[in-house]
Amino acid sequence: MKMTKVVPFAMSALLLGGAIGVPTASATEGEAVVTNAENTEQQVQPIFIKVTGTVENVDVNENATYYTVIDGDNTNIVIVNKDSLVFDNTGKEVKLQKGDKVSAYSYAKKPMLAIYPPQYSPEVIIVETEEMSSVEVDFFNKDLVDTENNLKLNVGEDTKLGSASGKDVKVADLAEQHLVVFYTIATMSIPAQTPPSKVIVLDNIEKEMPVEVDPEPTPEPSDSAVQEIINNDFYDVEGTKMVPLRLIAEELGFKVEVTQKGAIVSKGALSYTITRGQKEYGYNKALRQFKVAPALLESGKTYVPVEFVEELMK
Repeated sequence: MKMTKVVPFAMSALLLGGAIGVPTASATEGEAVVTNAENTEQQVQPIFIKVTGTVENVDVNENATYYTVIDGDNTNIVIVNKDSLVFDNTGKEVKLQKGDKVSAYSYAKKPMLAIYPPQYSPEVIIVETEEMSSVEVDFFNKDLVDTENNLKLNVGEDTKLGSASGKDVKVADLAEQHLVVFYTIATMSIPAQTPPSKVIVLDNIEKEMPVEVDPEPTPEPSDSAVQEIINNDFYDVEGTKMVPLRLIAEELGFKVEVTQKGAIVSKGALSYTITRGQKEYGYNKALRQFKVAPALLESGKTYVPVEFVEELMK
């Protein structure tokens, strides 16, 4: 990632807002304001979804690594690839590891699969350390103030600037952008003012947004073709007829995304998360159970109980 330094700023301007304090928390602030019809309270819609917790499991796939992040009763999957931004809370680039306490920030307008546990492909992941430093991921306006008027940036000569795309960045490029801000001190004013140590422009967000196209017509599934697969390709396991998941699901018009330990089968609002060797499977945000766990009975082919075909055909 390319970094540049920028023009000096006057520390005296920072002190005008009040005494300097140490920020204790970071925030993902909102983009739009909604007024409740029953009262005058304003509710802020988040720009970034923030997922926190401890990395408990790491599954390395061909194109990405899936990190299971657990926080109490909440379980989320954080997907990291070669382009993902991973820093510690001081702004140092690090590699995510099991046991790390993390905060992952995902752009809220990106489409998400309705599966359990939820999966996120965050714009940036922060590994929390004992160092006294904070991070804010938000949209900053032309005055470099965040969406809830909590933090104003006074960019200094020691502030390192960069971008997710690797392009060179100047101070003028920070206005009206989604930013990752690393800082250690801030005034007690409203908004608090800080000389950030590092700022990253998330200039890859718009590229991630889907392009609207006319949907291709979905071919009508062939019941006879499905039945032929069932008749010719099956195994008997513990008295249960096991049939090939991918062949049947795709014949019924489902999209099959292969994971390291199984597959995600989806069509429209329906999504199933199948894990080999595990009887429980995800149905949207709920859990259901097979009589017999899915298994890799042939090389590269996951088999499931034939009753699951009835579920897909509903």
